Amino acid sequence: MKHIVFFICTFILMLFPALLVAEARVVNTPYENPKVVFDFYLDDPQKIGPALYWVRSLMNPLMNDPYGIDPEFMDIVVVIHGTEIVTVAKKNHAKYKEVVGRMQYYAGFGVEFKVCGLAADDYDYAAKDFYEFIDLVPSAITELAHWQQQGYALIAPNVMDKKFSIEEIR
Repeated sequence: MKHIVFFICTFILMLFPALLVAEARVVNTPYENPKVVFDFYLDDPQKIGPALYWVRSLMNPLMNDPYGIDPEFMDIVVVIHGTEIVTVAKKNHAKYKEVVGRMQYYAGFGVEFKVCGLAADDYDYAAKDFYEFIDLVPSAITELAHWQQQGYALIAPNVMDKKFSIEEIR
């Protein structure tokens, strides 16, 4: 049966080569005001920069045409509980000031940043060790469950090590 379907599809494509060169359609999905919780659990503190691009990649298209959604109507929460916790410790400001600046920028738009209390204990951090835009919560897992129960979509950035430039693989 699989062979028959394959041959039929091949035959149709041979008769209609225009199907092979047709252009993709541009679709403007009717997005609504987002409710998203990001799960930052990274194996390298340096990956928080790329993970923050996931936040930007959610916000920017929605703020631009054709949507024009104001950031005040975007409910976005970031839960931090991996090695990236060191980036929001005030004592590490010199090393991570660029990403902290980006987080403060997003916080100005209403993005909430939550740090896991259990992870903070593992690193011997207390509330006083974090910036003013950080909320220290009891547990990342409990926090993630809470936001999902409130109807928030869960996004867990998968930040991979880049092996090739776009130009190399294009």
